[in-house]
Amino acid sequence: MQTAEDDSLSENEENTSDLKGYLLKWVNYIHGWQVRFIVLKGNTLSYYKSSEDSDFGCRGAICLEKATIKEHEIDECRFDISVENVVWYLRADNLDDKRNWVEVLKSYRIPDDESTQLKRHGSSMSIVSTTLSTTSGNSLKQTIREKLNEIETYREILYNQIDALQKFFDACADKNGLLSSLEIDNGLRTYDFKGEAITFRETSSAVSIALNHCIEQISQKEEKFKVKLNKEIERRKKLEEELKETQEELRKAKMTPNGPDFEEEGPYSNIPEDEFFDAVETGLEKIEEVQQIRVKLKLQNQQSQIESGQIVIESIVDDFGTGNNAKYHTLWPEIDSVCVEQLKHALEGVSDDGWQIFADEGEMKMYRREEEIEGIVVDPLKSCHVVKGCTAREMCHYFFDPKYRNDWETTLEECQILEEISPDTLVFLQTHKRIWPANQRDALFWSHMRRVTSSTDENAHDAWLVCNQSTEGPNYPPANQGKCIRIHLRVILLCQTIINPEKLGNLDNLTRDDLTCKITYCSVVNPGGWIKPNLLRAVYKKEYPKFLKRFTGYVLEQSKNKSIKF
Repeated sequence: MQTAEDDSLSENEENTSDLKGYLLKWVNYIHGWQVRFIVLKGNTLSYYKSSEDSDFGCRGAICLEKATIKEHEIDECRFDISVENVVWYLRADNLDDKRNWVEVLKSYRIPDDESTQLKRHGSSMSIVSTTLSTTSGNSLKQTIREKLNEIETYREILYNQIDALQKFFDACADKNGLLSSLEIDNGLRTYDFKGEAITFRETSSAVSIALNHCIEQISQKEEKFKVKLNKEIERRKKLEEELKETQEELRKAKMTPNGPDFEEEGPYSNIPEDEFFDAVETGLEKIEEVQQIRVKLKLQNQQSQIESGQIVIESIVDDFGTGNNAKYHTLWPEIDSVCVEQLKHALEGVSDDGWQIFADEGEMKMYRREEEIEGIVVDPLKSCHVVKGCTAREMCHYFFDPKYRNDWETTLEECQILEEISPDTLVFLQTHKRIWPANQRDALFWSHMRRVTSSTDENAHDAWLVCNQSTEGPNYPPANQGKCIRIHLRVILLCQTIINPEKLGNLDNLTRDDLTCKITYCSVVNPGGWIKPNLLRAVYKKEYPKFLKRFTGYVLEQSKNKSIKF
């Protein structure tokens, strides 16, 4: 799996060469080990999802100057890199690759200056003090070190005393006649045998006292450590009991831990940003893959049923989209005013008032304006798109009708109709799939589809809109009950049909090649819980263009074999 490019480094050469290749990187407990492209440049180690992504910015980087590189004790192909609280768990394909990576990475680390100086006492022939203080406030380690220094001094004194006594005994034992009796007498007078013996005895006694003091200090600390150990054992037992109770509660609630430390989203989450983004992105990609397969099979089944005459293409009631049947509901004043306000907003151009373009793909352009409420990202988004082959009514129909929503909204787990105010006005409760490590979310909102009869583009044949707005009420489920966090949203989809001018006088002979649908999509979404702004914006930047292309593609596929609806 790993295809590292080895660069030979001479002993006198600086570490300026690069190393890159594929390694396994631990993402999280849901997705486990994932293949990542690792690049070493200078003293910086970066990683990307693949080599093709290396031109678009890395997903994470660490500096190796103060990094700790540790080989795993059991897994011979694994090594860990840690810098303060950031840890990368990496695994090579084989042992040789791992050794090569570890050797090169360690060469970039700057070792700490370790200047351990052993403080030694000078030696002398007399003992300055043998008083032992037991009231010192020094720690055990410092106290024992001081006593060891004292013993070192006593050892040197003893060596000198032994040397002096040896000379004295040599002088007494000289029987070869090489020294005159006068010289021997002078040598004996030179050495004070009694004084040396007394000094030897006192020095030995001081050594014994110092050692006894060390033993006494260690014994006292040992008793304190025993007391602390017993307390820690009791504390651990209580924690283990609490853990068992918590695990049992989770099992009963059919919940599983989110990670090794029950990591969650929020301002105090200990999940690194790159791992959080990696996990969300991988989860969304897997959901989308499954959704694409399911929709493809469903479309094939529908097409075969249409061809065999088993199902009839649905017709839309002519009164649909007027709102006449919803005007007597208590929510209607709010529905009507929000639709008018959002229509005006959708028709406005994108000025320089804080709007930033973040996606430009041909006919599709997406803008955002950065806004936060109490630290929560609520960036307004606006998208303009043009597709050929369908009408405004068809585009809004598939966006509004709940029976199609599961086909194009990949994160949807369940969609309930809480109230049918009228055929063109519904109240929904949507529950979205959980994308670990983010919490699961739901949304309670009314949705209204209407025909737009004014204020549209001059060349538009007709226009329709769908407006979604969060709501609440005593007859609806309250927010943040159970496992879900409630999303608050305001969305409008405005679609306008543009017909080929050559066919305006002969609509009966229209084909889908003569149709163009101009789409304006605006949204303001409050995620309901705190997620790091840069992470949420990174997800928006990638997922919103994919969503709009996926939805419009789905509508074109659904409409291509059906009669045109205005």
